[in-house]
Amino acid sequence: MAKRDYYEVLGVNKNANPEELKSAYRKLAVKYHPDKNPGDKTAEDKFKEASEAYGVLSDKSKKENYDNFGHAAFENGGGGQGGFGGFGGFSGADFSDIFEDFFGDFGGNRRSSRSRSSNNRGSDLRYDLSISLEEAYSGKKQNIQFSTSEKCITCKGNGSKPGYNPERCTYCGGNGRVRSNQGFFTVQQTCPQCSGSGEEITNPCTGCNGQGIKQASKKISVTIPKGVDDGTRIRLAGKGEAGKKGGSNGDLYLFINVKSHELFKRSDVNLFFEIPISMADAALGTTIEIPTIDGKKGKIKIPDGTQDGKQFRLKGKGMPFMNRGDYGDLYVQVKTEISVNLNKEQKELLEKFRQIENEKSNPSIRKFFQKAKSFWKN
Repeated sequence: MAKRDYYEVLGVNKNANPEELKSAYRKLAVKYHPDKNPGDKTAEDKFKEASEAYGVLSDKSKKENYDNFGHAAFENGGGGQGGFGGFGGFSGADFSDIFEDFFGDFGGNRRSSRSRSSNNRGSDLRYDLSISLEEAYSGKKQNIQFSTSEKCITCKGNGSKPGYNPERCTYCGGNGRVRSNQGFFTVQQTCPQCSGSGEEITNPCTGCNGQGIKQASKKISVTIPKGVDDGTRIRLAGKGEAGKKGGSNGDLYLFINVKSHELFKRSDVNLFFEIPISMADAALGTTIEIPTIDGKKGKIKIPDGTQDGKQFRLKGKGMPFMNRGDYGDLYVQVKTEISVNLNKEQKELLEKFRQIENEKSNPSIRKFFQKAKSFWKN
């Protein structure tokens, strides 16, 4: 069956301009699209026919070939239909804005003003903040100062001189994207002229050279919550660099570094430290005062016969849980210190003690030598 004339298919004459071609095809596409006519083979054929006609006549080069040679220009691999493959893969023609009117975002190619705005979003910033363990315990407010970009007050961020507005990009027609044919494929890229914004600054602001932003030093107050740990990241939404040409601000991220403490070691919400005690206190027992992270004092009762390395727990004396009301624990480990630089009297007393001590006083020593004797016998 001979093909119908493409102009006849669309119902236009040979002098029709691109807008008239698009309008004619739009009407036919709406009427015969398979989604509107499920199971209707006739409607499907008419849709394919109209799509084929528009695919040729909307392409300047193909239209010229068709006007000169008719359908013969695309026979034997001439590229008329361009592999329609159902309803996708239309070679060269831009169908997205046609189908969008009644099928939404066709193929995901249409860029909304929101997506164009996100293309100009300001950069995120990082600020490293060092605090003490005591500050991590109690939380704090602190002023920080950093270099960033802020919205130009002269043009209010749009990049144009006061009294002027940005204009539609002449390169991409305001879409923010451009298409190019590469073999059988149509590649979509960010517009190189407007960087995806869809707008051009024809009368740039002298205060910011049309960028809508200026470099500045910014000072803000930040709140460090109780219980932050080393490496905690805090996000301050919208406190990063200003977006270009009306784009949204980036975010500021605080990276917390908790400095090492001379007494306490931290593991999650628990605290640990060692306290030295004398041989006499370990043997006879005692009560000792210890520091706690809140700046107060705690007491530990050391029972008689406490061995080196014994650990004691003070419940609720550790670090606070972030965003909770409870606390971790404080673990205190005793370190028995052997006396040095003994005077004559001390040595005499220790020697006397050694002479009168028995196996019951040193059970671990007794067990060791029992095992050693068994080993020697073997």
